[in-house]
Amino acid sequence: MKEERKKMSKQEQLQNLLGKLRAALPELREIIVASADGLPIAQLGESEIATRLAAMAATAHGLGKRIATTTHLGDLMEIVVRGNQAYFIAYAIGDKGILGLTTPAGSNLGLVRLEAQEYAKRLAELL
Repeated sequence: MKEERKKMSKQEQLQNLLGKLRAALPELREIIVASADGLPIAQLGESEIATRLAAMAATAHGLGKRIATTTHLGDLMEIVVRGNQAYFIAYAIGDKGILGLTTPAGSNLGLVRLEAQEYAKRLAELL
């Protein structure tokens, strides 16, 4: 498998991981990997909102880190925005980026968290 990864470009490897995450959680609407400064790196979903979603994911993550630090919560684990129709959840990818997901209301958030945290670790290794 490592040999196979070496043959693919980093972008292809990112897209491959996002595809596997989508296969594990088919209810996900949007999946984005954003840089820490809010630029889209890779995405699955509506490409026309990727730039805005990346910027918002980075902003939410930055604010979450500041809240966690100021209120002595420890290291930030995730940011969850709950609307009446869907959730937006952001996870740190090490110090290099953010994994942002949108999923419909009623989704199994426990399963989303388990899968997303695992994929965030894998993405951190890749970035």
